[in-house]
Amino acid sequence: MKPFFSFLFFVTISIGLYAQEAWKPVPGKITTQWAADIKVEQPLPEYPRPQLTRKSWMNLNGLWQYAIIPNAGETAPAAFDGKILVPYAVESALSGVGKTVGKDSVLWYKRTIELSSAYKKGKVLLHFGAVDWQCDVYVNGNKVGTHQGGYDPFSFDISTALKKGKQQEITIKVWDPSDDGPQPRGKQIKNPHGIWYTPVTGIWQTVWLENVPSTYIAATVQTPDIDKQSLSVKVDIENLQPGDAVKVVAYDGQQQVAEQTLKGEAEVALIISNPKLWSPAHPFLYDLKYTVTRKGKVIDEVGSYFAMRKISEAPDNNGIKRMLLNNEFVFQYGPLDQGWWPDGLYTAPTDEALKYDVEQTKAMGFNMIRKHVKVEPARWYYHCDKLGMLVWQDMPSGDMGGNTWDMRAGQISGKNLDKKRSTESEAIYRTEWKAIMNTLHNFPSIVVWVPFNEAWGQFKTKEITEWTMQLDPSRLVNEASGGNFFSSGHIIDIHNYPDPQMPTPGIFGDKQILVLGEFGGLGLPVDGHTWQEKNNWGYQSFKNSDELLNRYTRLINDLAPLIPLGLSAAIYTQTTDVEVEVNGLMTYDRKIMKMPLEKLKQLHQQLYNKNLVKMK
Repeated sequence: MKPFFSFLFFVTISIGLYAQEAWKPVPGKITTQWAADIKVEQPLPEYPRPQLTRKSWMNLNGLWQYAIIPNAGETAPAAFDGKILVPYAVESALSGVGKTVGKDSVLWYKRTIELSSAYKKGKVLLHFGAVDWQCDVYVNGNKVGTHQGGYDPFSFDISTALKKGKQQEITIKVWDPSDDGPQPRGKQIKNPHGIWYTPVTGIWQTVWLENVPSTYIAATVQTPDIDKQSLSVKVDIENLQPGDAVKVVAYDGQQQVAEQTLKGEAEVALIISNPKLWSPAHPFLYDLKYTVTRKGKVIDEVGSYFAMRKISEAPDNNGIKRMLLNNEFVFQYGPLDQGWWPDGLYTAPTDEALKYDVEQTKAMGFNMIRKHVKVEPARWYYHCDKLGMLVWQDMPSGDMGGNTWDMRAGQISGKNLDKKRSTESEAIYRTEWKAIMNTLHNFPSIVVWVPFNEAWGQFKTKEITEWTMQLDPSRLVNEASGGNFFSSGHIIDIHNYPDPQMPTPGIFGDKQILVLGEFGGLGLPVDGHTWQEKNNWGYQSFKNSDELLNRYTRLINDLAPLIPLGLSAAIYTQTTDVEVEVNGLMTYDRKIMKMPLEKLKQLHQQLYNKNLVKMK
């Protein structure tokens, strides 16, 4: 699939001597091979929004000024501490800073850019892929907006804040309380240890500008229905005028396969006759083009893509509920994927690095990834769409403590299983989870939403699960991976280390899909490739690759017999080592595969034997 954009718009960015000034990663920790590939003048130069592409955009990644000061007032500091490489979090080695911030301080950014008069015609939107956590944005001293949420993209129309002339100053104030606040934070903690990692503060995804007309396409919603051979399409358009025409066209390569004209922002269905279905084995993607015209003149045009894919449930011959892909049972097996990097923390050094993890996972013979209490940049999901990788998406956890974790399957009475969150905490969760789901809706690789994990901040479980199902009826919902269980949602998901187990089919199988949401966790520290030299950790540790492979082989051989009994999916912990955790299939720096890739792929094939399960 060819993305519908091209780099035709060249704008001079005034960065002084930033690119020429010395920059290097903070020393002292291991790094990936891709750290050497970073272009300081513009790291991560790829178009950041593959599901809504437009020709005119400007990447603002690169060296900015930064300052860390006490949290007092709205005024930017008179002097800054130095340079930071955006979009790498300030705590990371790749930022060039490597400092913590904490709840009592704020992080300021500043940069001056140059915009031509032509670029300022229409509207200028300032986009952020993600900023953790609370972000106040100023342009030429004028506040243009505030955003809360560390995992969802946002933008501000800065047109009225631009001044005459080319030079424009952008300043950003960020506050992030980490685990001292109730906000979603995943595995970040101010005192990292065990399964909890370094805090991530500030900008950690691409910052960019976009020039749009006064009437422009802001968002699209695309939902496939393979049974009806159709694609439901909705378009959100800013400042749509009476008489404007909105056309959407679907392509198979260069061949047009469907076309519809929308009346305003109404929902329409594109008929996709004899659709090519998307699956891990055949990840076919169709292209889309949206056009807004006024009196025959094109006002705005964007590109997108979609896949014809269905995820659903149905009973097998024994009455056990099964997870189906395109109306067929496909056992889903993948790693727990934390998405952390030793040099960039939340941010992969390059797009090639981001893609590499998905490629290696696929090459190992997995067909699914559970993205664990983190949300990735849009391009990660794009790579999953392109390469053919199913995704289970967790909601990043937060506001932990105050409730009991009971990992036994089935609701246990008399225990405090649901946390009592404050009104503020609940509102923060709901706002961000809805924003995450809306942002990721169009990526066909995502097939399961996971609102909670192991009771971490778990609250109003049935209500949140049912609300999640209502927000997106096109996907399955796993109420609480590893508990606490309230018999809501489509899936019951237990955790067990290290050996594989499953919920009892005779008790739960006719009600919910049976899943082993975490198991394994086999550890092997590799000298020269660990976060620290001593005191690394795994659920069960080994001395060499042969020992590790033998034990892993036993796990898979024990897992396979559970599939005909009722198991629909399993998730192995984990893709890579992360900080002091050494239970990855790869080392944290991605330089060592701990077990031979081809042997893993061959071993996993037994899990996908279609004869293991007979459907009605």
